[in-house]
Amino acid sequence: MLARILIADDDLAIRTLIRRILEGQPEWKVCGEAVNGQDAVLKARELHPDLVVLDLAMPQMNGLQAAKEIGRANPKLPMLLLTVQEVSAELVSEARKVGFQGAVSKSSVADVVTGVETLLGEHSYFKPSDARL
Repeated sequence: MLARILIADDDLAIRTLIRRILEGQPEWKVCGEAVNGQDAVLKARELHPDLVVLDLAMPQMNGLQAAKEIGRANPKLPMLLLTVQEVSAELVSEARKVGFQGAVSKSSVADVVTGVETLLGEHSYFKPSDARL
């Protein structure tokens, strides 16, 4: 069964790259793309993805705000936070509070794949490792 993934990022180049990376996995399919946080909330309701990848910094509604709304409607939906910032203990704490099960840096393609894989396996994935936190 294909895992359906929604990508939310305001940067078209990043969305295209993430789509290409994720669809490189035979068992994953990108079911939609959102251009901001509000769009992500609407598309999550409309498309019923198996996982959502959300950028932290987006216009209209950032990734943390969008995750809170998405999680309210679907508390079991796994969400992976994507950020250009360092994945600090503080960011991990905030991300977990609003329902993220993982967070990775945009600078590491391998971490995005591992993060999605781990979340689909119903585990958390915060890079750097939870052990350091």
